[in-house]
Amino acid sequence: MPDPMITYSDADTKGRYSATFHGVDGEAYLTTSKLSAATVIADGTVVPDSMRGMGAGAALAKRLIADARAAGQKIVPLCPFVRAYAGKHREELTDVIQW
Repeated sequence: MPDPMITYSDADTKGRYSATFHGVDGEAYLTTSKLSAATVIADGTVVPDSMRGMGAGAALAKRLIADARAAGQKIVPLCPFVRAYAGKHREELTDVIQW
C-alpha cells in the first residue's frame, strides 16, 4: 500500500493533519491544540473504517512528530492513539514527547 497524502491546516490555537489514499474513500485525521509556541497537544485521531489497517494513524503520528521535532516543540499525547504510538517508540521519542 502506498503512503497516504498528508496535509496540515492551521488555525490560531488548533491544527489538523489529514490523510487520504488515492482510490480510497474517506479521510483520516489527527487534531492538535497549541498550548504554547513550544508545546502542542495531540487531541485525537480518527481513522474511518475504509482505511483501517492501512497505516493512516501511524503516518499521521509520524508527521506530527516530525513537524514538532523540526520546530523544536514538545508533544503532550492526550490522544490515546498517539500516546500508544509514542509508548511503543519511547526510546527514540524522548526529545519530542512530554510525558
